Amino acid sequence: MRVGIAALVLAYLLSQFYRAFLAVLSPVLQAELGATAADLANASGWWFLAFAAVQLPIGMALDRFGPRRTAGVLMTVGTGGAALFALASAPWQLNLAMALIGVGCAPVLMACYYIFARSYSPAVFGTLAGVTIGVGSLGNVAASLPLSAAVEAFGWRGAVWGLTGFTGLVALAILALVRDPPSLAREEKGSLLDLLRMPAIWPILAMMTVCYMPVAGLRGLWVGPYFSDVHGYDAGQIGQVSLWMGLAMVVGNFAYGPLDRWVGSRKWVIFSGNALTVLCLLGLWAFAGGQPALAAGLLVAAGLFGASFPMVVAHGRAFIPQHMMGRGVTLLNLFGIAPIGIAQIVTGRIHAATPADPTHAPYQAVFLFFAVTTAIGLAVYLWSRDRTD
Repeated sequence: MRVGIAALVLAYLLSQFYRAFLAVLSPVLQAELGATAADLANASGWWFLAFAAVQLPIGMALDRFGPRRTAGVLMTVGTGGAALFALASAPWQLNLAMALIGVGCAPVLMACYYIFARSYSPAVFGTLAGVTIGVGSLGNVAASLPLSAAVEAFGWRGAVWGLTGFTGLVALAILALVRDPPSLAREEKGSLLDLLRMPAIWPILAMMTVCYMPVAGLRGLWVGPYFSDVHGYDAGQIGQVSLWMGLAMVVGNFAYGPLDRWVGSRKWVIFSGNALTVLCLLGLWAFAGGQPALAAGLLVAAGLFGASFPMVVAHGRAFIPQHMMGRGVTLLNLFGIAPIGIAQIVTGRIHAATPADPTHAPYQAVFLFFAVTTAIGLAVYLWSRDRTD
């Protein structure tokens, strides 16, 4: 069981890498393929939208077929997407490649959570979920300075071909090593509508919608164009900022994991962390044209406080019946991931529509969008019921 979980965590590391690597690749993709900031925002958005589009089918597949086949087969699709990215010669091809990679990455975290929920005590679910994302977030770190070094050494196509081969090996490891818990889907019936009829789940879904959106959007894309356009940073300097933000997200994921048991509340841990994230986003909006060190510090702080995703999943999981665990955790993940894809496309259009006078004005609009949407989600989440295991 443990070696299979390790294979899934390695796949999740790749998932974190792929959702963040455009920030470092943005200068070279702009130079070689003519991809604009809006093009790259669309490509990033397609990763998240494709990822979200298959969540509900993945939930049914987890309950019916188990995590081994569900994650292993789709990861091979992601391998094909990585190969297409390496061959891309136009921005539209990046959209298709990122969509295929998103499909491939879509099941891996939920496969881990399915195994945790079915095979371990509910009391440790939040900690295991946080550790998984914390370790997997090292992929976020790898998509910073290590990626920029690989691009410099092998070129961006060579680096992506290397990733393609590694992704294929991870897919094979999942198929060979993961062991499925016994299925309960045929013993007890239930539908997605049964989950949506639970009033307790709706405020948590509102929080899922915004808890990951700002840090994923900023780290996954906007940190690159922002520091390039406003502060004149090159790929190596962008990689450094991305590295520190990625490390902060790793620390945040580990820190959130045990907090519900220490504090005795999930709701208020989640609320407090995301409220601090809103303050960081408002700081970025107010001081977007200021010193780059201040902007970098606020991004790092947002990465730290905005790492509540596993805790929000744990809060929602506490209301889900065991026999519907696959559909339940993927429903939560759908609400956590789909808004990021929509937000990337929306912020790309906001950026393009905002006059660059001064240069930082389009980025101020992006930062404000993330601050306002997160604050709205927080307001709805106040109506949630607290629950710990």
